[in-house]
Amino acid sequence: MYKNMRGCGLEGYTLQKNLNAPKMEPSRTAIIWSMTSGPPELVPAFAPLTRLSEEEQLFRVSVREFARREVAPKVRAMDEAAHFDPSLLRQLFDVGLMAIDIPEQYGGQGGSFFNAVIAVEELAMVDPSAAVIVDVQNTLVTNALLRWASEDQRARYLPPLATHLVSAYALSEPGSGSDAFALRTTAAEDGDHYILNGRKMWITNAAEAGLFMLFANANPALGHRGITCFLVDRETPGFQVGRKEDKLGIRASSTCELILDNCRVPRANVVGEVGLGYRIAIETLNEGRIAIGGQMLGVAQAALDHAVSYARQRRQFGQPIGAFQGVQFELAEMAVDVEAARLLVYNAARLRDAGLPFVTEAAMAKYHASQAAERCASRAIEVLGGVGFTREYPVEKLYRDAKIGRIYEGTSNIQKITIAKALLGKLS
Repeated sequence: MYKNMRGCGLEGYTLQKNLNAPKMEPSRTAIIWSMTSGPPELVPAFAPLTRLSEEEQLFRVSVREFARREVAPKVRAMDEAAHFDPSLLRQLFDVGLMAIDIPEQYGGQGGSFFNAVIAVEELAMVDPSAAVIVDVQNTLVTNALLRWASEDQRARYLPPLATHLVSAYALSEPGSGSDAFALRTTAAEDGDHYILNGRKMWITNAAEAGLFMLFANANPALGHRGITCFLVDRETPGFQVGRKEDKLGIRASSTCELILDNCRVPRANVVGEVGLGYRIAIETLNEGRIAIGGQMLGVAQAALDHAVSYARQRRQFGQPIGAFQGVQFELAEMAVDVEAARLLVYNAARLRDAGLPFVTEAAMAKYHASQAAERCASRAIEVLGGVGFTREYPVEKLYRDAKIGRIYEGTSNIQKITIAKALLGKLS
């Protein structure tokens, strides 16, 4: 595997086939409590959550080296231009990071969901914009195709997605954000096609994407049960990528509106069944938000790393500022935030790969990691002082990039609702 990674720091790397979890010792047991799986049960004890297998560790190191060598030199220019370097996008494909979980038979790397989360975390430590491009491709679009698409659709789309085709996930609309099922884009049946009309907003990767996983209502009278998932090619007549947003953070990642004006999509491009789109959307986002937690974990870790490095080097009153308890306390609180975020994110990802309930844990991971990213980025600026407020150091960018974590793929309030519902169950 990873046969296309020569010259990019990942050559010779072989990804383990089953990375659901580290190997367990059969003789050991532990009480494991999951909020979504009922009462505690006696199960074999796992290795520590943050202990990676040899293959996972090799993968992490390879992605880290790639990010530092190939991504880092381009970050500032891409942020200022609000444009992702096309040559870097090509490299993401060349090293296999855009096809982590696509099976080898379709030209992908045959990796796990956990590997995708690791990649997003490591890329986010250098550039959260690069991380979200990889995130959407792997944990939303290809993830949904592998679960819901027909074999014909997989054969048509997975090979190009593994080699050159960027994808986008088009659910949100001007009047449909957290209320995802209030979407107004319609899909009218017309023989062996559907005619789509409407407008989408806040679509990540839209400027670069050639394929859009798009949701429209094929039967508005049925409410959310009419929502259907379509695969829409960029060149489809009646389809247009509209205005690109000028954003506070993750500026190199494109976010655009989509316009559908009598857009004619073949029936063969319906994913799953007509009316199943609401389930595809929600269940895919439940998984994707784990990777957003990974992205925010990367932001938090990078902020901590910069703060620690500066605290060791910067001298005031004849000693490094890290010798002062006030600075030490800030660093300690950042470290606790980062470690807690990592445990939550890794636990949710491991549960997902193991086929165990994970929705509540995913909500917890995204909720905490996004808050941790904000807090750590803010504290890093304060540790650096005046230079932290300038573009000479990367922490101001981390601060801008962190804000989106509490907004996209489910706001923090939506995550709290999910968690609370798991705690309370059905209330009369």
